[in-house]
Amino acid sequence: MPILKATGLTKRFGKFTALDGVDMELNKGEVYGFIGPNGAGKSTTIRILLGMLKATAGEAQIFGKDVWKDAVELHKQIAYVPGDVNLWPNLTGGEVIDLFMKMRGAPNQGRREELIERFKFDPTKKSRTYSKGNRQKVALIAAFASDADLYILDEPTSGLDPLMERIFQDCVQEAKDAGKSVLLSSHILSEVERLCDRVGIIRQGQIIERGTLDELRHLTRTNLTIQTKETITNLDEFVGIHNLEKEGHNLSFQVDTEEMDAIIRHISQFGIIKLESAPPTLEDLFMRHYQGEEQTSSGTGGSR
Repeated sequence: MPILKATGLTKRFGKFTALDGVDMELNKGEVYGFIGPNGAGKSTTIRILLGMLKATAGEAQIFGKDVWKDAVELHKQIAYVPGDVNLWPNLTGGEVIDLFMKMRGAPNQGRREELIERFKFDPTKKSRTYSKGNRQKVALIAAFASDADLYILDEPTSGLDPLMERIFQDCVQEAKDAGKSVLLSSHILSEVERLCDRVGIIRQGQIIERGTLDELRHLTRTNLTIQTKETITNLDEFVGIHNLEKEGHNLSFQVDTEEMDAIIRHISQFGIIKLESAPPTLEDLFMRHYQGEEQTSSGTGGSR
């Protein structure tokens, strides 16, 4: 039984439909990547799951409890990190972390100190002096120092430098190894690829693709760079080739997976000297869905 299950989630703000029938499942010990452009409905979905917004239609349950009716009880098992952390300006970072931990009960001071060290965070400064990245660190340390069963992370690495992003990824992996579950909303596709077991892509309030990374990669194109002894001819007769670039006997292009065999057979006649194949990335999949479409972030007032 999934620990998080959403069915037909719909949210309207006046005449604007922010979510249109979103379905989602998250299993124990799984990291689920939730990706989409600004304004697609990621944050609106998360706010409903946290009991901060009431869905217009549909239902969602976490640990078998209704996310709206049982929100207070559920928050005892959930750690949440938003993409933009606001803190009490006159409290130090350490005081804010302690406050968050006390609200959850049974604070783990050893884990707190370990995370402060790993994130290279100074807990003695007033919150008003912190950069965006340091405000994110406060929320991340408080979240990972808690003994939550479910982590809901909405663009959690916003403002972090690459080194701190890697520390964050290590923390997510450790939570997964401990049997915890993670819902990760992100637009950093390399982060999603590195961490997530399954992915859901949302566009204009609807889930347009979902599955494991391997399942989704069947929909993407492989990047090929090829050098041959002779000039390749008649490539234009093949379907499934995209973004072809030629320079003498060197070619680079993308190829649809289902057409790979026929194209490689054709090219091999011209004497392959070098062939480099790069696996498709979520970036490829993402761009393929949104290519040529106007992307806007208006309408939901900050829904990401």
